[in-house]
Amino acid sequence: MSTRREFLRLMGLSAAAAATLTLWPGITRAATGADTRFLVLMLRGGLDGIHALPPYGDPGYAQLRGPLALTPDGPTAEDPAALRLDGTFALHPALSFAQQLYQRGQLLPIVAAAPPYWGRSHFEAQDCVENGTATPDGAQTGWLNRAVATLPGVDGLAVSTVMPLMMRGGGRISTWSPPLPMRVNPILLQRLEPLYAEDLRLAAAFADALANQGEGSGAAMTSAMGADRAMAAGKAKAMGSGGRLPQLMQAAGTFMARADGPRIGFVEDYGWDTHANQAAILARKLKELDAACASFAQAAQPVWSRMVMVVVTEFGRTARINGTNGTDHGTGGVMFVAGGAVAGGRVGGQWPGMQPRHLYQDRDIHATTDFRAVFKGLLAGHLGIREGVLAARVFPGSATLAPQSGLLHAALAA
Repeated sequence: MSTRREFLRLMGLSAAAAATLTLWPGITRAATGADTRFLVLMLRGGLDGIHALPPYGDPGYAQLRGPLALTPDGPTAEDPAALRLDGTFALHPALSFAQQLYQRGQLLPIVAAAPPYWGRSHFEAQDCVENGTATPDGAQTGWLNRAVATLPGVDGLAVSTVMPLMMRGGGRISTWSPPLPMRVNPILLQRLEPLYAEDLRLAAAFADALANQGEGSGAAMTSAMGADRAMAAGKAKAMGSGGRLPQLMQAAGTFMARADGPRIGFVEDYGWDTHANQAAILARKLKELDAACASFAQAAQPVWSRMVMVVVTEFGRTARINGTNGTDHGTGGVMFVAGGAVAGGRVGGQWPGMQPRHLYQDRDIHATTDFRAVFKGLLAGHLGIREGVLAARVFPGSATLAPQSGLLHAALAA
């Protein structure tokens, strides 16, 4: 089911007007009676877990990471201070809101986590994360959709332009994405116009678009340097506005905070593949992620005490940096579990260490936690899905994998 048009219409209304509408008619609570909320945020590209959560206290960390190493002992211009969590782990300096959640006991990082697929293909790893099986082709539907289907009267929401694999299937899922901007960057138009100058149809369209934006047909910037400066200014303005992910997360939080809103949600983000210049890229991306989580928490405040949000990526990255100050596709990464229902304020999972003898294939963090164990623990404890149903329907083939316990406040567990 898709109600994209209805979402777009609602987003254009004032908050007061929207409050009088029923977005998901007929929604009921699950059989457990717990009005809980559950969101998955997937970071596509492979977030470097030991850059987001640097294990500065590990004896092998500084040697393997070299110029990418972060410690709480700064700051200097080259080495900003990481945000200390305990004697081994810290958060990246950009994750200040995440640190606040940790201090409030509402953030639980889980180290050395991975799906059961330990290959290095983005597409295969993402398929495995989303279909909830041990292989990339193990299912044609998503585990989060199958979870929705087990809960009577419950709907899900995918904040995405197309339905992601994780939300495909027979469960009731709606999609929403923000409307496209009405105005195209004129510099982009100017650079594209020569490419289509010989096309009988598109040449006129580009000329008209430029004229309508007040630039004139075929107009050019006075110099390439001027164009580059204008483009850089445009990028800076876009970054200053918070980027795309905070907007998507704010929308998800707004919808999920409604009494009749979706109990289960999914948001995705791209751009986490950092083979070169990783420090600069992740400083920007992690700042955007932190702002997005803050936007979501604020928008979802009415239900935050009953919220679980999981931030996941398809794999970690190599423990050693490469020759371009980046990292390559790896294995063990990090999951972040956050929300008012989370028993946080600690680092979860089993840390394998970063000495050479501890590495997987002499290059990766050795994964010690299967994503599915965490997801099973959250779906059982927070949404009330029975363990037998989780093993047979939601995560088929996982009967021998026990749900991870201790993730939630006992009083809030379903």
